[in-house]
Amino acid sequence: MTSLTTVPATAGSARRRRTRSLLRCGTIAGLLFPALSFGQAFTRSGFDLRRHAISSLTLGDLGWLQVIAFVGTGLLAVAFAVGLWRALRSGRAGTAVPVLVGVYGVAMVGGGIFTPDPASGWPPGAPAGIPEQASTGSILHIVCGAAAFLSLSAAGVLAARRFAGQGRRGWAAYSATSGVVAFVLTAPPWSEESASIRFAVGAVLISGWLVALSWRARQEIAGSGHCPSQTAFAPESPVRNT
Repeated sequence: MTSLTTVPATAGSARRRRTRSLLRCGTIAGLLFPALSFGQAFTRSGFDLRRHAISSLTLGDLGWLQVIAFVGTGLLAVAFAVGLWRALRSGRAGTAVPVLVGVYGVAMVGGGIFTPDPASGWPPGAPAGIPEQASTGSILHIVCGAAAFLSLSAAGVLAARRFAGQGRRGWAAYSATSGVVAFVLTAPPWSEESASIRFAVGAVLISGWLVALSWRARQEIAGSGHCPSQTAFAPESPVRNT
């Protein structure tokens, strides 16, 4: 005989599986962009990370690879945001963090749709200097890039407050540091010589945090034994230090 608790338990298990699948998208998103970006940065002839922005890889014969990096990362980040919302929504920053991750995802998609102007000799055959008048697509690309990394940096800071409320001081410090340092590295001015390197380092740092957050969220869901909406990414407690 089937008990009255079997159906809710089965439904909760299915919900956990779906949520974990969505949360795994955060790991893939955090790895995809750096892997494709640096894989091209060090192999495409004529590209110099000291002078050319990572986003400039969207230009040229193989530009479609970097477009995939932007759009693919963005779509995966949106899916991850849905998983985070399912896992976090009843706790501190349970809406703000998923929303900010979702904004990051949408902005990354925009960064792939709108591309920067050829400049500084890239792609090969482009003018040696910076265009005097930026195209509309280039301006929108800059806006999307700024929105993406600003939103993810803010998510790191807000997630730190949540971890601190749980007593997870190490995770709180890591999240806050990642958010703040990534913001500093990706903030204007972008015209200085070191801007491309700064932006690349900031992208790696905050992408690594995205991977870590995905892992932490999956661990909480796996260890809870309950429906994500009930556990809310572990209850806040002042005694937990891991």
